[in-house]
Amino acid sequence: MRKLVLFSLFLAVFVIILGAYTRLTDAGLGCPDWPGCYGLLSVPTAEHHVAAANEAFPDRPVEAAKAWNEMIHRYFAGALGMCIFTIAAMAFRRRHKGQSLRLPFFLVGLIIFQAILGMLTVTLNLLPVVVMGHLLGGFTILACLFLLHLKLRDGARIKPRRINRLTKAALLGTAILLMQISLGGWTSANYAALACTEFPVCEDGWSVRLDFSGAFSVPYAETYEYGAHGYGERMTMHIVHRAGAVVTFLYLLWLGFRLYTKEFATPVKTAGLVLVGVLMIQVTLGVSNILLSLPVLVAVAHNIVAACLLLVMVWITYQVSRVQGEIHG
Repeated sequence: MRKLVLFSLFLAVFVIILGAYTRLTDAGLGCPDWPGCYGLLSVPTAEHHVAAANEAFPDRPVEAAKAWNEMIHRYFAGALGMCIFTIAAMAFRRRHKGQSLRLPFFLVGLIIFQAILGMLTVTLNLLPVVVMGHLLGGFTILACLFLLHLKLRDGARIKPRRINRLTKAALLGTAILLMQISLGGWTSANYAALACTEFPVCEDGWSVRLDFSGAFSVPYAETYEYGAHGYGERMTMHIVHRAGAVVTFLYLLWLGFRLYTKEFATPVKTAGLVLVGVLMIQVTLGVSNILLSLPVLVAVAHNIVAACLLLVMVWITYQVSRVQGEIHG
């Protein structure tokens, strides 16, 4: 079971990479139906299949590259789902040996909900709130798989200590990071990543164009591909994401240095050092996205390092929750 969980963890990372690449190459509607592609289990390639697909979906003629991006993402997501169902079945068989069922069965619920969101992403034409939810669902599955891996590695019967001040600080950092990931997902889902092309501030006159109510509402549109908000609303999303990045950076930097400089156990100090390192990489990628006009590989890397930051925060929270006694550092 441990090996399958570890394999599923790496598979979840790969699915997130594929999802980010699909979104950033505008391939989210590469297949306009679900779960197949133009009524087939694969991308139509034969001439008669392509003709039939174009006739059935005249507004969505076959674009093979985008369709393959979408279907490969679905194939690997389906494989991840099968792995999670298998993990839950194995956990159920071992329940009499002390194996907890909470995380495995929670993962089953998550993967089912994630599949529903995947369907709605297509059927609702990239509705931003669904796209953002789909992104967060993938990150949550990854975090839960990592937590399950840690628990299996250390033994199912080992329980965390009482919540201490450091655990609360780590949980707050995780919550701040998740909020920032949500803002990033909202910015990406609304095609607002390039609403500000200057750094560190936006274009001249940005402050008078702010529209918070419009930026965090969903206007009606037949399709949300390429975005349905106006420039001022997208610019507001982008600026809020930048502001969130500053808050997240400062808090996680403080937390990382606190873990490293205080007299804690080596695993905790190592986790703090890793947090600072990954945080610096993420900031560099975020700034590069702006200065280089959102190159796909850099944008995908920005998504992956965000996932890595979340894993580091799960690791830190797990480590500090096991520290003996109350910490007053």
